[in-house]
Formats: sequence, structure tokens, C-alpha cells
Amino acid sequence: MAAIAHRPTWMTRLNAGGHRTGLNVFFLIVLGHWAEHLVQAYQIWVLGRPVPESRGILGQWFPWLIKSEGLHYGFAVVMLVAFILLRPGFSGRSRTWWNIALGIQVWHHFEHLLLLIQAQSGHNIGGRAVPTSIIQLLVPRVELHLFYNAVVFAPMVVAMLLHRRDAAAAGPGGARSCDCAVARA
Repeated sequence: MAAIAHRPTWMTRLNAGGHRTGLNVFFLIVLGHWAEHLVQAYQIWVLGRPVPESRGILGQWFPWLIKSEGLHYGFAVVMLVAFILLRPGFSGRSRTWWNIALGIQVWHHFEHLLLLIQAQSGHNIGGRAVPTSIIQLLVPRVELHLFYNAVVFAPMVVAMLLHRRDAAAAGPGGARSCDCAVARA
């Protein structure tokens, strides 16, 4: 009987030879999201615009977009899926930090799911005029989402930096099958 050739799954390929590319694409998406939040914060606290008129970058041209809970929920799902899909490529301390970011994103996703359900049903927590997340009962939405993004981003960056260093330390042909090592000149 002839041996059947093992063909790696797309997950295996993503977390080996495609890990660096996957992480870079994910990082660029996250930076774009940060840009939106930072521009919105600038519009509020530097330019003095009211919150409803502070719509970030895309919201200036597409005001309906920034008000869409579906858009915000969709981004929370993209983040969650990326954390899960890229997780197998991490190990050791970098995996611990990646797991911390993933855990926080699970909660952030839950909050956005709650907002989406309220927007779709028309029934808001506490009879509020707009969809409201649990922590938003204590902290205004703009500040809360800046906080959420920071506490997800910080351990994500630590994980990526540790991962690159660990991949470089393993060297070519080392225990790592990932392509994240930075070539040293």
C-alpha cells in the first residue's frame, strides 16, 4: 500500500510559513482601527467637537458607518478570529501574552455583541436612549473603547515582540516552524 502524502492544512500553513504575513496583516488592521479611535479622540478633546460629530476618519465621509453597531461588532469578530487563528504559532511567554490579549478581546467582543443585540431589538439596557454596554454604565463609550483597545493592544504587542525574539533565537532549523524570525545583518 502506497503511503499517502501528508498535505498541511491552511491553519498549519498560516502558523508556519505564513505566520509573519498573517501577523503583519492583522497588525495593520489593528493600527487602522487605532487611527479611527485616535482621530475621534482628537476631534473631541482637541477640536472640541461634540461626540456625535466626532466620527473618526471614515465617519467623516460615511457618517452612517460610524453609527452602525454591525460595523463595530464585525471588527470585534475579526479581532477575535485573528487572535484564535494566529494563536497556534505562539509558544512560551509570547503565547501567555497572546492569550491575555485574546481573553480581553473575548470580553470586548461580548460587549459589542450586547450592543448589537440592543441596536437590532430596539431594547436598550436600563431604558437608555442608545445601546449601552455593561461597563459603559460606568464609563463613557469613547473613553471605554480607547481603554479596551489599549488593554488588548498592549499584550498583543508584547506577545509579537517576544515571539519575534524567540523565533530569531531558535535560528534556522530550530524547533520553531514559524517564519517570524527577523534576519540579523
